[in-house]
Amino acid sequence: MRLFHISHTDLDGFSCHLLTKELFKSGVFLNANYGLEVKLSIKKVLELISKLDKSEEILFLITDLNLTYQESKDLNKDINRLKDEGFNIKLQLLDHHATGQKSADSYEWYYLDLNRCAAKITYDYLTQEYGGFKDDDKWIKPLINSVNAIDIWLDEETFNFEFGKVLLSMISRVREINNILFADLNREFRLFLLKKAATYITKKNANIQLDNDIHKLKKEFLNTTGVDDTIDNLSAKFLVHSLEGIKENLTVYYKGHKGILTYTLGSISIPANAFLKANPDYDFFIDVGRKGNASFRADGKVDVSYIAQKLANGGGHVNASGAKFEDFKETIDYEQVKTYVQEKLKSIE
Repeated sequence: MRLFHISHTDLDGFSCHLLTKELFKSGVFLNANYGLEVKLSIKKVLELISKLDKSEEILFLITDLNLTYQESKDLNKDINRLKDEGFNIKLQLLDHHATGQKSADSYEWYYLDLNRCAAKITYDYLTQEYGGFKDDDKWIKPLINSVNAIDIWLDEETFNFEFGKVLLSMISRVREINNILFADLNREFRLFLLKKAATYITKKNANIQLDNDIHKLKKEFLNTTGVDDTIDNLSAKFLVHSLEGIKENLTVYYKGHKGILTYTLGSISIPANAFLKANPDYDFFIDVGRKGNASFRADGKVDVSYIAQKLANGGGHVNASGAKFEDFKETIDYEQVKTYVQEKLKSIE
């Protein structure tokens, strides 16, 4: 069976992914916030499904996302079209947001329960429909109970609630791996932390011990060489290694100079310097934020203050500058950002 699973971008949403990954092991996993991200994620899944062999059994699962009525109507139409073409698709949406009531009343595949978080609904659904988690349930069930307690605010469940608070903070503060350029790695990082957190549940003062150790757990994931370092340096090395695998897709040019363009990395001083030193064929590094704020870094081969000034009336130092693109439009599509910046670079005299 082929699994396609779209889930939300918070603790509850990632916990749903943890469950399907533990049960099915493989599949296509996407995370989306509301609005445009949901529409683009659904579009991507539908395109992938349309390329499959029609004999394959397909489960299209959406969790912790309440679709608008129009989004539900459009999805229902698309799924019925694919079924009419011969595709064997099971669509299931598991939600706990009251705003999904109209969709739930209209479509049988839209399951709504206001009394459980999405991860708890998903846990019960997978147990009922696919046999559950067997030996892994010893750590999965207690973890999901804590997610449920914090997500729907069951503060009377003191242990689950307090442990859930730490889980919520831990997952919301994962910023070491970019979630646009490295969506899969970002998700794996969060799921790694959740599985490690589950090992604390039986310990005394579990919430406090986990809270104390989150920094250490992050370093464990980011350390690919076995040599300890600060988390900033480990993150930079991890990022450089990750960027090197996709750098050709991120390459932009300015007057014969080769640069790399990233999107929403933030705080690039350390990773940009590390990347440029490890890749001497690259002369500059640009990172653009969601609102058009841009950071420029170089290593002595090109004046990025001049680039920043010409591109967006920015400025700074020869090797470190900043600017803001006033006409930039926020997107989750990196290719749109790359096209936008490359055209700007071409226009510099």
